[in-house]
Amino acid sequence: MGNDQRDPAGSLSSWPYAAAAYVFAVVMVGTTLPTPLYGLYQEEIGFSSLMITVIFAVYAAGVIAVLVVAGGVSDVLGRRPVLLAGLGCAAASALCFVFEGGLPLLFAGRVLSGFSAGLFTGTATVAVMELAPRHRRGRASFAATAANMLGLGCGPLLAGLLAEYAPSPLRLPYLVHLGLVVVACGLTLVLPETVRHSGPRPPLRPRTPSVPGEARAVFVPAALAAFAGFAMFGLFTSVAPSFMAEALGVHNLAVSGLVVFLTFAASTVGQASLGGVPAERALPLGCFVLVAGLAGIGGSLLLSSLALLVAGAVVAGMGQGLLFRAGLSAVSARAPADRRGETTSAFFVVAYLGISLPVVGVGALSLALGLRDAGLVFSACAMVLAGSIGAWLLLRGTPDRPRPGA
Repeated sequence: MGNDQRDPAGSLSSWPYAAAAYVFAVVMVGTTLPTPLYGLYQEEIGFSSLMITVIFAVYAAGVIAVLVVAGGVSDVLGRRPVLLAGLGCAAASALCFVFEGGLPLLFAGRVLSGFSAGLFTGTATVAVMELAPRHRRGRASFAATAANMLGLGCGPLLAGLLAEYAPSPLRLPYLVHLGLVVVACGLTLVLPETVRHSGPRPPLRPRTPSVPGEARAVFVPAALAAFAGFAMFGLFTSVAPSFMAEALGVHNLAVSGLVVFLTFAASTVGQASLGGVPAERALPLGCFVLVAGLAGIGGSLLLSSLALLVAGAVVAGMGQGLLFRAGLSAVSARAPADRRGETTSAFFVVAYLGISLPVVGVGALSLALGLRDAGLVFSACAMVLAGSIGAWLLLRGTPDRPRPGA
């Protein structure tokens, strides 16, 4: 009762591959749209910086819940039904924000956004890889992670521009996103299905994402590095605009959105640079580049320097992109075909733990220390974590190539 995860002839054309990447990016845009708008919600509703991080953590909890409960469901149902369910959650999230009138709908919108991301992160990543035509398969993992990161980056940029220069700043960004989701739904309906079962379909049972034995040696260092990189992203997509307003005096929402966008765009550049870095060096190198970027972010808070913040964000984003693509490619390559969606979802569970738990700590610290000092503590802790993982990887070697002399 096996299942074939790819077109056996490898004859897929390029349009489904490009369409799947677009659909992936559109859903991820919606998950970060609120980033530059939290200050406006604070003024409208009235809540603390800690509440911002709690709202953000609710989103991450939604992602993790779906990954844990339904991480492997696309291996049974197929990719397309799961993608459509994720688009439905994205549309429902946008409607919650359009009609938002207080914290209840704000929380509901973020939970639904988390559900959409949880359904998409593993499934869409694998779908883009599987829909790649033969001549593009070598770059398919980059296309998937680039769609993810650029989508995440375009959310704050789009919302910041519309909120700063267009009317109805707390409604228009979500209406625009709804339009993008409608287009994405139409494309998804005509995407080829890449999961085909040679016998009766296996029963659909909730199955916690797990890591097959043959992939564990690759999974552990890759997931730990992803945790560190996503912790940095958690900071930028939750409280970075508040940091810029309070510590750096930057109140232009378009500028705040641009800085966050640059972080994710730099991640895409880091992913693209993997081709010139040997696989056994990519993970530790990414960790050390991430440390350098975090040092710049911390320095920008000490010196109240926007230029240093941008430089630190770009460097940290490049490090995250390098380690993220290297880890995801290694995990996907080592996982069995019939458990690829499940294994990729497990990878994202660890990553989203990184994007949620440390951020709530920053929010709690900000009540006692203020946002600036909380950001400094976060930067220092993240530097220690990323640096330790990088050193550990160098000392122990990589799963595919042990350290010299071992």
